[in-house]
Amino acid sequence: MPTTTIDDVAMALSGTLLTLGVVVLGIVELVDGAPYGASPVTNEAGEIVATPGVDPAIRTALVLAGLVVLLLWGGYRVVVGPEPSGATTDATAAPGTQ
Repeated sequence: MPTTTIDDVAMALSGTLLTLGVVVLGIVELVDGAPYGASPVTNEAGEIVATPGVDPAIRTALVLAGLVVLLLWGGYRVVVGPEPSGATTDATAAPGTQ
């Protein structure tokens, strides 16, 4: 099934959001150094001695936004349905039949 503009935009947007939230900000966390956890590190007195480089809420929001885009796109594809099997486009038409 050929993709439409909506399909291309949804795939690009969701892929970008998921990649940014997981891979890019994960690399930023690694470059920033320890701690790698999502919560601040405290000492025995309860004072915060180290915090993550990127707020975990930002990473979570980016990943969830990417998943929401995929969910909405999937709902759109269910409503629209597949193209009829006998349909042809200019790109798939036999030569000389255009």
